Amino acid sequence: MSAMIDRLWKLHGDGNVRTGEVVAPDERLAMPAMFGLGAQHVLAMFGSTALVPVLTGFPVSTTLLFSGIGTLLFCLITGNRVPSYTGSSFAFIAPVIAAKTDGGIPAALGGILCAGIALFLVGLIVDRIGYRVVGFLLPPVVTGAIVALIGLNLAPVAKDQFSQQAGIALFTLAAILILTVGLRGLASQLSVFLGVVAGYVFAGILGKVDWSAVHQADWFGWPDLTTPTFNGRAILLIVPAVLLVLIAENAGHVKAVAAMTGRDLDPLVGRSLMADGIATTLSGGFGGSGTTTYAENIGVMGLTRVYSTLAYIIAGGIAIVLALVPKFGAVIGAIPIGVLGGAVTVLFGMIAILGARIWIENGVDFRDPVNLTTAAVAVIVGAGDFTLTWGDYAFAGITLGTVGAIVIYQVLRLLQRRGGEPPARVSV
Repeated sequence: MSAMIDRLWKLHGDGNVRTGEVVAPDERLAMPAMFGLGAQHVLAMFGSTALVPVLTGFPVSTTLLFSGIGTLLFCLITGNRVPSYTGSSFAFIAPVIAAKTDGGIPAALGGILCAGIALFLVGLIVDRIGYRVVGFLLPPVVTGAIVALIGLNLAPVAKDQFSQQAGIALFTLAAILILTVGLRGLASQLSVFLGVVAGYVFAGILGKVDWSAVHQADWFGWPDLTTPTFNGRAILLIVPAVLLVLIAENAGHVKAVAAMTGRDLDPLVGRSLMADGIATTLSGGFGGSGTTTYAENIGVMGLTRVYSTLAYIIAGGIAIVLALVPKFGAVIGAIPIGVLGGAVTVLFGMIAILGARIWIENGVDFRDPVNLTTAAVAVIVGAGDFTLTWGDYAFAGITLGTVGAIVIYQVLRLLQRRGGEPPARVSV
């Protein structure tokens, strides 16, 4: 084992990292430090990865298991060159909740599995053709609009959960906000997780936590596995809604890692999409949530400047071990609805604002009427949850907004170019 590790990851210096130094993806520190970094990545991803199955009614342990397996596969498929963790994607929340109304969890799993296959196929095409096709379909104005409308579309979910236990939700929300600005470093990045813990304890003091399932759960055991069923409506609800988001997230995260490591990783965008597609397919095939590469862990790398993929191998292994402890999953499953309501008020809002951040960081010019109208229509369609019914199928806000953003931008930009005039400027 030691020889294989030395072959895949060369030791950085003397095994320690000094201020200002960067540990590359194919390097490692001394093994005790690497285990600590792996555990830190588990902490960074855990809050969001566990929250998605709680919100959608999926088993937490099953999702955690396949997030760990997916991470190991991601590192393998990308040749240990793209350090990333594949955790639960928030893009799946709204369409999965909608898909469950017809066929329950199995139907939603069928949609997740199909989304994974579709993402793999897109990755295969990108790997053969090149990254530019992604940049063409998903320029920053479209990507930002898609991300923003997902967060706004989830606002009613946050409102419903918040109102069920408003006092607990308000306490949790306040704890998250205070911890976000009161803590520094990694602790600040874990403010949502720590705020949920604080809300959990507060709810327990008030007697609002039901631990009966925790007492009944075994310490060791295999997570609950569920096989999917394939429902056409569920597939159409999920696949169009999440596919473009997953492409944008993965491509954006690869770009972010490339910028931090100073390496050209564009040739690996296709492989990253393929890897996440396989991870999502596998998770959907056995009862877990759909996955994506995690910005939280990219933030940890930016903080530590340690980009070793070995840390992610260790993190994936730790996640798998935790998933084999049913009592641990039962503790997560017992989180009161009010605690979740307080947390998702922040998280869903952050998703919406992240869309605006994409626009700002890429210098999107909203004086250009093409950019302005593309974002305006897409965001309102998503936030208002517009629904288009076609026979037995219903296409909801995220799907319509996502497809609309892509189509509107391409059509209007084509018309603008054919006009042969520079884009008009509008006042906003």
